[in-house]
Amino acid sequence: MAKVLVTGGSGKLGRAVLKDLVANGYEVLNIDQTLPREPVCPTVRIDLSDYGQVLEALLGGVDEHQGPVDAVVHLAAIPAPGQFANSRTFKNNVPSSYNVFEAARQAGIRNVVFASSETVLGLPFETPPPYAPVDEEYFPRPETAYALGKLLDETMAAQFCRWDPELKMVGLRFSNVMDVEDYKAFPSFDADANLRKWNLWGYIDARDGAQAVRRGIEAEFKGFEAFIIANADTVMSRSNASLMAEIFPKVPIKGSLSPNGTLLSINKAKRMLDYNPQHSWRNHA
Repeated sequence: MAKVLVTGGSGKLGRAVLKDLVANGYEVLNIDQTLPREPVCPTVRIDLSDYGQVLEALLGGVDEHQGPVDAVVHLAAIPAPGQFANSRTFKNNVPSSYNVFEAARQAGIRNVVFASSETVLGLPFETPPPYAPVDEEYFPRPETAYALGKLLDETMAAQFCRWDPELKMVGLRFSNVMDVEDYKAFPSFDADANLRKWNLWGYIDARDGAQAVRRGIEAEFKGFEAFIIANADTVMSRSNASLMAEIFPKVPIKGSLSPNGTLLSINKAKRMLDYNPQHSWRNHA
């Protein structure tokens, strides 16, 4: 049984990740400052800003939670821009990621999956995207301190992999995470296309986000890769053609638009991770 250490497993996405990994036969240890609502696996309270504590956890040196650790999933962070002062968001998120990445390197762990963000694509798209659907092919456009931090996480990961050609680091650019109870609000979005234009009307069901994490752990390539992780559809009942014509009329369309398919392309994740979202708000609203 492979042992996976998950940081931030008590959060919205983290809870789904813990459940999914345990359900699929992994031994899981949650690292968080707070206890999860459901104790699906052991939790150790670790301050990720303290490198010594992080290294101790990844080396399997915490009493009753011995190693070795086979893979690390790093989700812990201030989860969005605007919740705290920019400097605090940056000071919390970026050094914590460095501590996790470096501790994994020192512990000899060569399988790391971490939460990047759709925000690196240029959200909230006050400057329109270069084309739609957006993908991983254009250089990131961080517009907030939070997004800048996520880009620095990706940059660090690429360099860690350059240092060690045997290392695999998977950056998952998660869209806006949703639980089933959030879907009751979705039908109201159709009344004003501007309400959700900030991320091209995208979302990710937490369960599908958890699937992407597991696929990232199980992927067999080496090196760093970033992947957009969204659901297969938008949050809107209105067609993509009408949305783009109203809100982004000058943005080129790359390929063809499906009526309600995601405008945050998940083709790379499908191809390299075998990611296949299973859930839609349309089955719950």
